[in-house]
Amino acid sequence: MKDLVSSKIPPPGDRGQKNTPSILNAWCMYDWANSVHSLVIVSAIFPIYFSNTAVNATGGPDVVFLGMTVKNSALFSFAVSFAFLFIALVNPVLGAIADYSGRKKLFMKFFVYLGAFACLTLYFFDRDNLYLGVIAFTISLIGWCGSIVFYNAYLPEIATEDRFDKLSARGFTMGYIGSVLLLIFNLLMLLKPEWFGGIDTATACKVSFLMVGVWWIGFAQIPFHFLPDAVSFSHNESRAGGWLWNGFRELKKVLEELKDLPATKRFLMAFFFYNMGVQTVMYIGTIFGSQELKLPDNALIVTILILQLVAILGAYLFAVLSGKIGNTSTIAITLGIWMCICVGAYFVNTETQFYALAAGIGFVMGGVQSLSRSTYAKLLPENTPDTASYFSFYDACDKFSTFLGTSIFGVITQVSGMRNSVLFLVVIFAIGLFFLRQIPSQKIYRTRLTAS
Repeated sequence: MKDLVSSKIPPPGDRGQKNTPSILNAWCMYDWANSVHSLVIVSAIFPIYFSNTAVNATGGPDVVFLGMTVKNSALFSFAVSFAFLFIALVNPVLGAIADYSGRKKLFMKFFVYLGAFACLTLYFFDRDNLYLGVIAFTISLIGWCGSIVFYNAYLPEIATEDRFDKLSARGFTMGYIGSVLLLIFNLLMLLKPEWFGGIDTATACKVSFLMVGVWWIGFAQIPFHFLPDAVSFSHNESRAGGWLWNGFRELKKVLEELKDLPATKRFLMAFFFYNMGVQTVMYIGTIFGSQELKLPDNALIVTILILQLVAILGAYLFAVLSGKIGNTSTIAITLGIWMCICVGAYFVNTETQFYALAAGIGFVMGGVQSLSRSTYAKLLPENTPDTASYFSFYDACDKFSTFLGTSIFGVITQVSGMRNSVLFLVVIFAIGLFFLRQIPSQKIYRTRLTAS
């Protein structure tokens, strides 16, 4: 029997002007635009550059930051944690304000430009500018995270429910392809410096950061052009007070509606835990290969490249599987694979083993991310105008769980080493799987309840 979020029949009147090809394609292009940050800045080149640059006078990993001595790997983890905590706290309010004011795209633009310009600033990060590097990296994460919630909120507005899974998978696939193309070019600068006038490794990395900022801003203009500017809702015109006050009212309304959406609440709980594991693996994986396995920089970048290519296949295969057995059942399968991967990571010792591990991560990474987004979209109230507000809660679960996961990972790494931190992730995935299986599964189950 198919589960509740995969077999609901979209109401005939739900189609309206949705599924416009130009808008759907433009929406997917933002994945193409922003995913270079996830790959080049977060996963591939910057973590390696940071590990080699954020060092003490003797070249060791222990650095002084804010008066405290900390390992550079833990500092990287804490920077990610701070950025995600900040976004988790502010985005629910900003999402409500965006819904009330009809300025979803304006908020999205703000965070895009904030994050992209922070990437450009990373060009000036070197051993003498540790604070600049950490702050610019953190702001780039805030910009990236902040833009995603408003981007995701467009999904139920531009497409009908029957297209959510495949459209979400297409978006992630576009992101993987675009980021891989840029990474290949960046990798060529590192592997074949003679092709680029004998550029040194440090400069090649800095140029990569510049290219991320330019790519991000440039391709974001496509969704900025095609996505709707604003949506006018009747309740917007009937309330006195400014955007901020009415934004809080909007937030309160959505919270009250969530009380009548049990399946949505359970999914958010499950997502909170399993996403903690997924994001921690993705943000710390490269540092693990560098610190624990002492892999050469080029090998780490090639590994991330393989991971992205396999993720393309995984995103589509799991989207097809969800159409056969349902979304939550498919996500449950990915979580079982994630748990096996974490156990394997504890025992991995060779470069070949690390490559196999990366291939496994890539295979389930695309599936769990794209299906999580589309599953949540299916669990929203029908025709709700408050998509940004609802997705701000999804995003808050995403970011706060990442904050918690990377923070705990950093603390365990600081105290007892990175391998012990990996075992903590197995427990997190198991908890997420437990909550996910609490969502009832049946052939037809309407979960979209409107607040009474």
